[in-house]
Amino acid sequence: MNREALIEMLNQLKRDEITLDEALARLSSMPFEDLGFARVDHHRALRHGGAEVVFCQGKTPAQVVAIIDALISRGANPFATRASEDHYHAVRAKFPDLVYYSAARVIGPAELSDADRGEGLVLVISAGTADLPVAEEALLTARAMGSRAEAIHDVGVAGIHRLLAEVGRIQQARALIVVAGMEGALPSVVGGLAGRPVIAVPTSVGYGASFGGLAALLGMLNSCASNVTVVNIDNGFGAGYAASMINRLPPLQ
Repeated sequence: MNREALIEMLNQLKRDEITLDEALARLSSMPFEDLGFARVDHHRALRHGGAEVVFCQGKTPAQVVAIIDALISRGANPFATRASEDHYHAVRAKFPDLVYYSAARVIGPAELSDADRGEGLVLVISAGTADLPVAEEALLTARAMGSRAEAIHDVGVAGIHRLLAEVGRIQQARALIVVAGMEGALPSVVGGLAGRPVIAVPTSVGYGASFGGLAALLGMLNSCASNVTVVNIDNGFGAGYAASMINRLPPLQ
């Protein structure tokens, strides 16, 4: 239950359109719903502004369907990350309107493909084509959390002129997500171009000495750009969520 739904229910109670017992019945499962294998947090939209997100990795298709069913039954827009095709086939059988964004391994509503959806601007910048799956996860997450999110791809430091051609767009964003593997240099460069929060996402892309993204992670943690902060390796979801929360903050007066 989100804030708007709660206000509407209280107004219905005030107008005598529902009884006190009906209101209590709706509220009884609001904190969480125990499915046996999972406790679905129906209160999260009130606390965070967005419903609980389903992390599919390690869950069976049937478990993912049950959690999504519980979320939809309480009026939430479902969003599931790290989903396999098996997860999606099971979900689609019950909820045919949901879409599988295969590059990002995300299940969500069709409107997430709309670049103009949401408010403000979160800009997702990725270094190379190999970083696209993580960048797409960040992009879709930001949209699912209510932000307008756009992407600039393949602007790594090996061809810095590609990035410099986009400085105008970079400086318009309220929050920036920069996704890079290899040595992870791109967030530092972007941080020097814009006075905005930069969330750096190291990816596991790279040759042997990249150590599965550890080299990029350490490089980003040691950035000399003071507006750069870092999430975990391949954690596009965490970056998209945090950037959207930054984007929703009211402007300073």
